[in-house]
Amino acid sequence: MNTREKLLDSARYLIQTRGYNGFSYADVAEQVEVRKASIHHHFPTKADLARAVVEQSRAAITEQTRLIEGSEFDPLRQLLFYTGYWERCIADASAPFCVAGMLASELPSLPEDLAEGVRAHFRDLSRWLETVLTRGAQLGVFRLKGAASAEAESFMSTVYGAMLTARAYGEPAKFSQIVQGALRRLLAPEQPSPPPQA
Repeated sequence: MNTREKLLDSARYLIQTRGYNGFSYADVAEQVEVRKASIHHHFPTKADLARAVVEQSRAAITEQTRLIEGSEFDPLRQLLFYTGYWERCIADASAPFCVAGMLASELPSLPEDLAEGVRAHFRDLSRWLETVLTRGAQLGVFRLKGAASAEAESFMSTVYGAMLTARAYGEPAKFSQIVQGALRRLLAPEQPSPPPQA
């Protein structure tokens, strides 16, 4: 892993655990064991560093959207992969909260270009979920009670709310309980309940 990647990993973790306003270049420098000048070489401002972290997340969503085009698309597996990722991260504290979620809570105090990146992340995620739910409804896996766009926003809100609940109670299992309920509500009546996440 090169220095730039280490800086991004450090910033990601610090944002997830402290928020944008809760860390400085000094914190990143200490974690990565470099001088602050080295960070400025790669990322002139803290907003540049945070924006690069958000762009990594957006790139991952873009890649998942591309995979939907494959012939082996399984909509339930897609949602289980998404929620299972967060369940594991919350349980082992490797990524206890989504970067964009943490930044969204600080939106009024963020530089505008960073704030726009955060909003774009949520738009990308919502579109991905809408695509998954639409395809799932077409395949008879999901039964949507409203427009796919509204169902996507509702499911996304549930996932982020579940993150908050797990953090507030200090109980990672709360995330799984809440998300499993949301998944069951999406499934068509003839579909079996989703398996518990590992």
